[in-house]
Amino acid sequence: MKILRCPAQLQLLEETLRKSLPTTLPVLGTVMTVARGNPAAHEVLVDSWPNFRIVLTRLCPEEHRDHRDHYINQLAVFYRDKEALWALLGSTKVVDRARAFQLMGMQEGLDEAVRDVAGARGLQVK
Repeated sequence: MKILRCPAQLQLLEETLRKSLPTTLPVLGTVMTVARGNPAAHEVLVDSWPNFRIVLTRLCPEEHRDHRDHYINQLAVFYRDKEALWALLGSTKVVDRARAFQLMGMQEGLDEAVRDVAGARGLQVK
């Protein structure tokens, strides 16, 4: 996954996400915050640029203080196809399953995909 840091890329992503409201709302807020100075130390990741299939926002890894705190370890996701979501959930580089986390999104099928991937790996979902 590619971390977007360039203000022009973040602005273009913001404009693109606005076109798909309300399903993009969980990631749009963080994209806007990062584009405007990033006071909360978040990062915006995409699978490819500019033709992304999935966007993930999360706290920068170096800011994680408690690996058991799923409120600090919040991830927000917007995806254009389920294959990209499955690839994201299966990646240990992007989603660190050694720590508790929350995955937020507003798209149908997200809960089912999370439960399927977790079940296949013997992980617990609450």
